[in-house]
Amino acid sequence: MNQVAKSKNKSFWSQLLQQRQLLVLSVPFIILVFIFHYVPIWGWLLAFKNYNPGLGFLESPWVGLDNFVEVFNDSNFYRALKNTLAISSLKLVFNFSSAIILAVLLNEVKNIVFKRTVQTISYLPYFVSWVVAANIVFMSLSPEDGIVNQVLIALGILKDPIPFMGMKEYFYWVVALSSVWKTVGYSAIIYLAAMTGIDPELYESADIDGAGRIRKIFAITIPSIMPTIKILLVLNIGWIMNAGFEQVYLLGNASVQEVSNTLEVYVYNYALKYFRYSFGTAIGIFNSIAAFLLITISNFVSKKIDGEGVL
Repeated sequence: MNQVAKSKNKSFWSQLLQQRQLLVLSVPFIILVFIFHYVPIWGWLLAFKNYNPGLGFLESPWVGLDNFVEVFNDSNFYRALKNTLAISSLKLVFNFSSAIILAVLLNEVKNIVFKRTVQTISYLPYFVSWVVAANIVFMSLSPEDGIVNQVLIALGILKDPIPFMGMKEYFYWVVALSSVWKTVGYSAIIYLAAMTGIDPELYESADIDGAGRIRKIFAITIPSIMPTIKILLVLNIGWIMNAGFEQVYLLGNASVQEVSNTLEVYVYNYALKYFRYSFGTAIGIFNSIAAFLLITISNFVSKKIDGEGVL
């Protein structure tokens, strides 16, 4: 047993020595992660204090769990939690499935020029800020001259234009579908990269057996990228407590306030505007713990199914 342990240690240190250049290159990024992701965790102490900027961090009085009690006794918090989960779940389903579908379709295109053109057009919106993107969404859904209402009326689906941005029942769907428009092209790049690693001989063998395109997609392409799909799904589940502050805040208005008040907007309106930093920190801790539990559980389930997971 000692010899086995020694050989493992030797193998570890030899691999470390071989990859020393990569380790040196990763040091700046490790430092950045430590400074911006681990050092700020000390700020969680604010959740257990009644923080007063005039008194400072150390002199502000301790209040124990009072901020958490206030959060969980606030009906607006549960409404914000419901909106966050609803919007995030829709975005997860639509963003995740649309990226896979787009990647599969692009992978089947044989014309390189057309493929690159479609790919470029599809991921350009990703680089547009939500300030600009939200204005585009508002103009597209405008009841006066929005292209969506004009097309629906021309097709006979609607008789009168609908004010999509002013109706609560449409807000979740507007947020989810606008997120697809903005991110689908960029998200598809990962799956396209995974598809480049598929052995071409698999497709050649399928051709010999007489398999069509649809059959090859479901028998070769999708199973081959399934490990990538599962890892990204687990990681995306960890973000389900984040509905996207910029998008929701910019698309929201007074008419849809009841459904646009997500946790991020709730923190902004009830904590940061009134300098209630301790209250906002308590909600942030709840968010972080919930996200950690979600990603841990989803990773555990994924490993139990077929042994594939993030860690």
